[in-house]
Amino acid sequence: MSTISAEKELSVEPAAIRAWAENRMIFVELTDGRLIGFPADRFKILKNATDEQLKEVKLRLNGYALRWESLDEDITVPGIVAGNFQLP
Repeated sequence: MSTISAEKELSVEPAAIRAWAENRMIFVELTDGRLIGFPADRFKILKNATDEQLKEVKLRLNGYALRWESLDEDITVPGIVAGNFQLP
């Protein structure tokens, strides 16, 4: 008699360990080692932000969100990884 054991893979959404802005691009380093970037112009509020305002990006919610306090803007890291942008 044989038994088959199936292990469930746990799906963990990626979180950020670092975020920064450079040349109107937002970069995020993820806990799984990936480095992703996107143009600030893909989000309505970030599109109109100054370069200095973009550089104020902070990690929130244990790395699951990016926050720009002066712009009152929050973007989720899993949303970015999934490619959920406001503008084309």
